[in-house]
Amino acid sequence: MPLVSNGQIVSDRYRSIADDAELPVDGALLLSAAQFLASADSLRGHDGPIGVIWPNDRNVAELAPYLDQLATVVLLFPTFRDGRAHSQARLLRERYGFRGELRASGQVLRDQFVFLLRNGFDSFDVKKDSDAEAFAAAASRYSVFYQPAADQAVGALQRRRQLRGQAQGGQP
Repeated sequence: MPLVSNGQIVSDRYRSIADDAELPVDGALLLSAAQFLASADSLRGHDGPIGVIWPNDRNVAELAPYLDQLATVVLLFPTFRDGRAHSQARLLRERYGFRGELRASGQVLRDQFVFLLRNGFDSFDVKKDSDAEAFAAAASRYSVFYQPAADQAVGALQRRRQLRGQAQGGQP
């Protein structure tokens, strides 16, 4: 399954670990929510990045105490009509200050790609190569937005003020 990260199609460095498997001592690991929470303390000394697959019906507040040890959080979209992972992403970015990789996985329609980016997602597990290309293109399609969002993009009003200030010799 292709992975798009920061607008580029890349290979996934993480290895998914089954819930009943023994945890390797090193390497990039991707764990289920239950597996991660059960072994969070023992993972503090792990040699390699840790990621967690977080279901959209679980409160991200449970994950907040462990965000400092996570490199990646994968949020799930079980159907294209279920947008709870969008809210989870905003909470992780804005309320809990998570700066690691936020990855979307599951059923997302192409017209939702820009919303993923605006809500703070960095990467997306796609089902088809053509979706990977479309998601990569969506990352560069728009440069100015009206509403503030988790992606910290400069808003249209702020951009206009900056341009006006440059035209007036640095005076906003």
